[in-house]
Amino acid sequence: MDPANPAALHSPVSRHAAPPIRAVPLHLLLGGLVAAAMLALAAVLMWQGWQASRTALLQAARSNARDMGLVIDEKVRRMTEPAQATLRQLALDPITQATTLSQRMQRLRPLVQALAGDSLVSAVYVGYENGEFLLVRTLADPAMRAAFQAPPHADYLVQSITLDRTGQPAGRWAFFTGGLEPLGDQARPDYRFDPRTRPWYQDAKRTGRQGMSDAYVFFSSHQIGLTLSQPGGLGSAVVGMDTTLADLSREIADLRRTPRSEIAVIDADGRVIAYPDLDRSLHRVDGQERLARLGELGVPSLAALHALAPQVGEPVSYQSGGELWQGIVLNLDRLPGHALHILAAVPDSELLGGIREGLAHQGWLTLGLVLLSLPLGWLAGHQVSKGLTQLTRRAQQLTRFDFDTPGPGASIVREVKDLDAAFGAMCLTIQNFLLTTDMISREPRLDAMLDGVLRKLVETAQCHAGAVYLMDKDGNELVREAVCVEPGSSADLPMRLPANAPALVDAQAGRLTLQLIGRQNEALGMLVLHHAQDDLHQSEDFRAFAVNLSGALAVSVETRHLFASQQHLFNAVVQLLADAIDAKSPYTSGHCERVPKLAESMIDHLCAERTGPYAGFTMSDLERYEFRLAAWLHDCGKVTSPEHIIDKATKLETIYNRIHEVRTRFEILWRDAKIDHLERLARGADPTDALAALQQRQFALQRDFSFVAACNIGGESMTDTDIERLRAIGSQTWLRHFDDRLGLAPIELKRHHDAAAARLPALETLLADRAEHILPWDGRKPPVERGNPDNRWGFDMKLPDNAQNMGELYNLAIRRGTLTSEERFKINDHIVQTYIMLSNLPWPPHLARVSEIAATHHERLDGGGYPRKLGSDQLGLADRVMALADVFEALTAADRPYKPPKTLSQSLRIMAQMAVERHLDTDLFRHFLHHRLWEDFARTHLLPAQWDTVDVDAIDAMLSNAGEPA
Repeated sequence: MDPANPAALHSPVSRHAAPPIRAVPLHLLLGGLVAAAMLALAAVLMWQGWQASRTALLQAARSNARDMGLVIDEKVRRMTEPAQATLRQLALDPITQATTLSQRMQRLRPLVQALAGDSLVSAVYVGYENGEFLLVRTLADPAMRAAFQAPPHADYLVQSITLDRTGQPAGRWAFFTGGLEPLGDQARPDYRFDPRTRPWYQDAKRTGRQGMSDAYVFFSSHQIGLTLSQPGGLGSAVVGMDTTLADLSREIADLRRTPRSEIAVIDADGRVIAYPDLDRSLHRVDGQERLARLGELGVPSLAALHALAPQVGEPVSYQSGGELWQGIVLNLDRLPGHALHILAAVPDSELLGGIREGLAHQGWLTLGLVLLSLPLGWLAGHQVSKGLTQLTRRAQQLTRFDFDTPGPGASIVREVKDLDAAFGAMCLTIQNFLLTTDMISREPRLDAMLDGVLRKLVETAQCHAGAVYLMDKDGNELVREAVCVEPGSSADLPMRLPANAPALVDAQAGRLTLQLIGRQNEALGMLVLHHAQDDLHQSEDFRAFAVNLSGALAVSVETRHLFASQQHLFNAVVQLLADAIDAKSPYTSGHCERVPKLAESMIDHLCAERTGPYAGFTMSDLERYEFRLAAWLHDCGKVTSPEHIIDKATKLETIYNRIHEVRTRFEILWRDAKIDHLERLARGADPTDALAALQQRQFALQRDFSFVAACNIGGESMTDTDIERLRAIGSQTWLRHFDDRLGLAPIELKRHHDAAAARLPALETLLADRAEHILPWDGRKPPVERGNPDNRWGFDMKLPDNAQNMGELYNLAIRRGTLTSEERFKINDHIVQTYIMLSNLPWPPHLARVSEIAATHHERLDGGGYPRKLGSDQLGLADRVMALADVFEALTAADRPYKPPKTLSQSLRIMAQMAVERHLDTDLFRHFLHHRLWEDFARTHLLPAQWDTVDVDAIDAMLSNAGEPA
């Protein structure tokens, strides 16, 4: 801490909401700006280069397409011109004048030479005016040889048709080698052909000059080709030859610029004349082959181009198959009279692929330059922003209350140095203040909080002594609650100060006294600091810091006082409820107080154990408080239990003991016996006999009443014989002369509404179970049965048929004790009400189990308890302690009207048997027994007569029959 810097003691911190602007580090910003500028420049240059290159490439593609058209045109010229020249020569050959087959065969060599001289010519033939025909075909193609079943070594086939004497055509086939050696000659009656019917013959005759047919599929060779024909110059015959276009398809295949480029030659009807894949150029229909139309070719890009019908010679961009294509349509001019077109299409990605690769290369180069420039920009920005970055990091850590992040230190930027110094002072001030206020808010114990805060204050404020005084309960004086004195200090800090001691600032003496004032402006205490006589401690900053801290200290003291007073009030209300329950019944007074004391003493002992089964058991202060509240509230449901049932000492007792009503009826029978005696005497009976009968009757009445009175006590179990005798006694009758409905309350009259009033005098039995003795539930049935939809607490109890049954015989016939099943349920219902009442309270989280602990002391480890029949796996140690404490107090209580108190040994033996029967926890009872936890409780609360010798070993031996502890 810098003594020369008062801001270290007092530095107000204000927080302003900043607009949500995304910030960028300065060094990244500088480097990013350099990179962005280079990228922008590169992008502009690359875009311009792309546009220029694309335009140039498209222009080059247009020029190349036109050149391609010229190439194809030239190819067609080279394919047709030699054949046309040969055809002109053959038109002058004497074969055109030959009239017999032998004459024609003599001119076979010129025809063979025409075939051998041009590989594109597949056949040469002559048609005569009389219908005769001669054709020479090359058999160089194996498929052709197989089609005509040519013999081996046959190179040419001569097919002829001549007219016999009858004028009928006769066909013959002759096979020859390449040297024109004959290999076979056969008549072919099935070979019938009239050349005069063919278009090539008719066109030549009609025009009188050389002609060319449309492209078609040759019947014999299944090739695409043209037929050239010309009238003979020396006769009336017509010479023709077949020229294939296979070379044209191969030529355009070589003209494709890219792997996926498409080129085709089509006619005016859209039929494909040439395509790189010859097989796809043919289309078979009904066993016949014809030229495939463009749509049948299976090339969508060419079909789409043809459908666009673009201007001839102008490139066009279009979409096909989900990608961009560049296409062009050119005219094929080398075949006059035939409207042929060249279609060429290339994918845009392939056409411009080179440009894209160049741009990609240029982009990577640009990116490399940018990456190289980034370190330079980053380094420059880093040098400028290094100090700001460290200060920013320090500020970010400060928001997480981390004050250990160092500042930038030396910096060449003056503003950064000044900001770093101010930041250091602010951090030190906030750290010291937060450490102090954190201790004020976190430490729950007032004395520990005051001691820690004072020590920190003396240290951070560089004082050498300090003390905190609090007002005593009477408000008469200030009592020293915390003191801190540095070694060597001579400060005077007395134990007590007068309540009216004034606040004092004595700079000369080095003493600062500040009052601790609460929110209601009441005096809570005083803070006294002894400090050095220097400028730092005489500054207003130091006093402001001390005033702020004293204010926070005062609020904390007041809050703790308020919390303590509220807790004391709540505890008092809880004890008040327990005392009210005890005071409600004079026979159970003290039960709600004695059980918590015994249970808490057991918990304290278990927490202190360091060996044995409970060595690891512990409870926090909050858990102990939770258990204490549960123990004090364990019978709070008894506020709903009728007092006359809780205190019922005899069977006939309701609000009062009804044995007196029964005794009065016996008095009536006694009186009736005397009246009978007097009436017999009046009738002249023997006095001695009459007196004997009277005495016998009176003796029987005395004996019967004594038996009924004994049954009413409930001390012994009732046998079946006792119950039969009780019913016999009760069946005796007497006469009632008064209306039993007079003087009744409306609720009592309601019970008689179903029965007609008896005529007086009415014959009554001595003991009766009447309908008006039964109180039905009348819609007030408590939701304790398992299947009840209103049972949201998990109760599992058997509900009696009626709320109460006050029948005299019904009550007197109770086999054991004094309570009927209805009354027993009403007694047990107190734990139901306890659980409902407590579970409906808004307990804070640290007291959430109060209702569970308070309402489980009647559960059993074997699951046979009530109200929820919880098993051992659902009962914690706190629940088991409550059950044991409740049983021990109940057995040893001397204020129960329905039973005499048990001695210590009797009580412990009964509890041992309950442990064997899995009512109580065996291990916990053994611990309770051997550590004599019962002894202090018994010494305080048991009568001297209840003290007897306790044989711990004998009682422990009873536990050997107990099941495994849960």
